Amino acid sequence: MLGLGTWELLIVAVVVLLLFGNRLPSVMRSLGRGVVEFKKGVRGIEEDIDSGSENKTTPTT
Repeated sequence: MLGLGTWELLIVAVVVLLLFGNRLPSVMRSLGRGVVEFKKGVRGIEEDIDSGSENKTTPTT
């Protein structure tokens, strides 16, 4: 991965934690909320597609 070894990745992780450690919980919380909202959106689209296909299969007279 980009020519970085285990020790280099560990050092980068420590530096990131030192720089962003106090904001990390709020960032992760926001990321989690974003993932939940994305999943809700995908679920809504899937429901719209399913309901749309059900409407097309029923004959209208």
